[in-house]
Amino acid sequence: MDLTAIQGALKEKGIEGWLFYDFHNRDHLAYRILDLDFDKMTSRRWFYYIPAEGEPVRLVHRVERSKLDSLPGRKVLYHPWRELHQRLKEILGGPKSIAMQYSPLNNIPYTSIVDGGTVELIRSFGHEVVPSADLVQLFEAVIDEKGYQSHLRAGEIIQKIKNEAFAEIGRAISEKRKLTEYDIAQFILRRFAEENIDPGHDIPIVGINDHPANPHFEPQAEGSYEFKPGDMVLIDLWGKLKEPGSIYYDITWCGYIGDNPPEKYQEIFHVVRDARIAAVNFVRKRFVEGTACFGWEVDDACRNVVKEAGYGDFFIHRTGHSIGEEVHGNGVHIDNLETKDERQLVPGICFSIEPGIYLDGEMAARSEIDCFITLEGEVVVAGEEQMELIRIHAG
Repeated sequence: MDLTAIQGALKEKGIEGWLFYDFHNRDHLAYRILDLDFDKMTSRRWFYYIPAEGEPVRLVHRVERSKLDSLPGRKVLYHPWRELHQRLKEILGGPKSIAMQYSPLNNIPYTSIVDGGTVELIRSFGHEVVPSADLVQLFEAVIDEKGYQSHLRAGEIIQKIKNEAFAEIGRAISEKRKLTEYDIAQFILRRFAEENIDPGHDIPIVGINDHPANPHFEPQAEGSYEFKPGDMVLIDLWGKLKEPGSIYYDITWCGYIGDNPPEKYQEIFHVVRDARIAAVNFVRKRFVEGTACFGWEVDDACRNVVKEAGYGDFFIHRTGHSIGEEVHGNGVHIDNLETKDERQLVPGICFSIEPGIYLDGEMAARSEIDCFITLEGEVVVAGEEQMELIRIHAG
C-alpha cells in the first residue's frame, strides 16, 4: 500500500478520507488495495481509516487484534458493538466527506460492496459518504510497464493460437475429419498449457452458426456442432502469462468455412467492426484534445453505430470491460447499457472494445480488441485488428 499516493489522491479529489471496511472477506478490493491476505478469514468487523492528512487508524476487534498489523497507523480496539460505534465515531471526528466502496443508485455495482446498514451508520455520525470508484481504479486497475509488457507478450501468443485454431478447422475439413466446437476449445486449452498461458476458470467460446447468438455460449462435449463447409464460426479466447502480476489479453474473431459468406453475416460483421473502430477513434480524439472521457460515453459512441445500422436491439451487452490481473478487471467498463459507468478513462488502464450483434436462432458476430492508454495518453491497440471475416479453407 502506498499511503502517500492515497493521501495525495484524496487531496486532489477533494475527499477528506477513505474508510475501508470488511466482514467475512466481503470486500476483495480492500484487500488488494491495502495488500492484505484475502485468504485469511475475517470473522470480526474491521475498519481502516485513511485521512487526507494525518495518521491512519486501525479499528479491530479484541479477538482479531492483529488483523491489520501490516498497515501503518494507530491501533484502536473494540469489543461490544456499542464500543465499535463509539470508537468509529471518535476516529472519524466531525462531519466530512468519506469515500467508501459504495455507488449511488448502484450505478457501478463492481465497486458497490459496503452494505447499506454500514453506510447508514457512517451517515448517522453526520458524514457524507461518497463513492470510491475513481480511487479504486487508480490503485487497483492502473497497470505499470511490467504489467503492460506481460499483456503484450500474452497477446502475441494468443493471436498465434487463434490463427492455429482456425487453421485446425481447415485441416479437419480437408481431411473430412470430425471436429466439433468442444474439440477446438480443448485444442486452444492444450496450446495454452504448452505456451504457459493461464485462461482462468472458464473455457474459450467456440461457436458455430446460431450457437454464439448466446454471447456466453460454452461448448460442451455433448451437443457440440461439427464443423462443415458453409458454417459461420466465432472464437473468443483469453488468457495471461503464468507469472505473478500478469495482465490478461482477450479477443474475439469471426470466420466462415468457404469463400462466400451469407450476405447478412458479412453485413453484421461489418457493422460491429465499424462500431469497434468508432469507439477507438472516439477515445483517441478525446485524449488528443485533452478532454475527459468516461466509460458510458464510449459505449454510446460504439452503440450508436449499431443502432444506426438497425441492429441496436441485438447488441445486448456492454461495449467493453476493464482488463487486469482478472479478465474482467476493476477499472472503468465501457458501459451505458447494463450500468452507467461514470468513471473516467485514465492513463495506465486496459479495457476491451467488443461490440456484437446476436440474432437468435440464426447467427452472431462480435469483434473484440484490447486497448491500453499509455502514461503519455496514447491509445494503443495490442495485436492485429480483424477487418474482414476469416475465410477458412481446406488445407
